[in-house]
Amino acid sequence: MEEKEVLLTQEGYDNLEKELEYLVTEKRAEIAERIKIALGFGDLSENSEYDEAKNAQAANEAKIAELENKIRYAKIIDESEIDTKTVQVGNTVKVLDMEFNEEESYTIVGSTEVDLAQNKISNESPIGSALMGAKKGQIVEAQAPAGVIKYKIISITK
Repeated sequence: MEEKEVLLTQEGYDNLEKELEYLVTEKRAEIAERIKIALGFGDLSENSEYDEAKNAQAANEAKIAELENKIRYAKIIDESEIDTKTVQVGNTVKVLDMEFNEEESYTIVGSTEVDLAQNKISNESPIGSALMGAKKGQIVEAQAPAGVIKYKIISITK
């Protein structure tokens, strides 16, 4: 299976590495201790603490593998290469929703850094992909679940 590159800002990459470090060191040790204590309870066939600890261990190992894979295929966006002529990952785009006449701002990020509470949307999302490569003043159409949304690009910043 061919892996695709994972676009990340330096901050996003650092956050992945911190989370991986925590899971490999502290979380693994914590789960190992839970398993050790549960083993002390005796009969494993009716030991729910042991089952829960083993499930937590499996989930932790899966998350570790996922993070290692993201880091392995990470492409860190060089902020000095980001321009404001066209929309690209790393830009903040102010748009006008043509239907509701409302201004909105989105920061375009790689799929692992999405945070809707902070208006960070993926370059692969319907709105993000519609905005990618567009210029100031251009009108783009995004295929959203609710239908086609038209946006006029007001500004592109870093």
